[in-house]
Amino acid sequence: MSLVILASLFVLIFIIASNIRRQNNLKKQSEQEFWNRERRSNQVRRKSLDNLDYIQIPLGDFPTHIMQEDPTVLECIDTIMSLTSQKILNLAGYTNTDLKLEYGTANITLLTEYDQNYTILVRTLQKWADILLENGYADEASILMEYAFHTRTDISRTYYALADYWISKGEAFQVQRLIDAAEKLPTVNRNAIVRHLKDRCKDLT
Repeated sequence: MSLVILASLFVLIFIIASNIRRQNNLKKQSEQEFWNRERRSNQVRRKSLDNLDYIQIPLGDFPTHIMQEDPTVLECIDTIMSLTSQKILNLAGYTNTDLKLEYGTANITLLTEYDQNYTILVRTLQKWADILLENGYADEASILMEYAFHTRTDISRTYYALADYWISKGEAFQVQRLIDAAEKLPTVNRNAIVRHLKDRCKDLT
């Protein structure tokens, strides 16, 4: 083996070893920061939850009179009705540590419950909307999806179906609203939603 090749091999090994050490150090630092935040969060006292931005369900605006004979629609309506008496929060993007630091460890169970209520809400709204869409009630379905959209849902189907609805109504310019909102979502599927919506707009040109 020539000295040049040997020297190159040593350099390569050194670079790889340095990168591994750097990555290990970054991982240790990240883990240390996490556990430091977790320790601090467990010491935060309970704070009031009275002034949070709770989601209110405008049940009277929903098309509850449509397809009442359908058992799945009735199930969706019943679920939404039961949620009207519950507290609902969209806490997407917050970790349990974030919530404990902000509102105290003693509130984590309640906050988790409120966030789960939100998940049930937006999933039920889209399930209901899909049934209406399949049966020709696009205008009524749009009411449900618009409301979910305004609560900052991250359900991709809501964005895609709303985009298709507005395009069918000759209001393709409305899709930009969806894109602007989706770009601000604090969730992992944000980029996929934005990319799909932008591609949908390209199809119209």
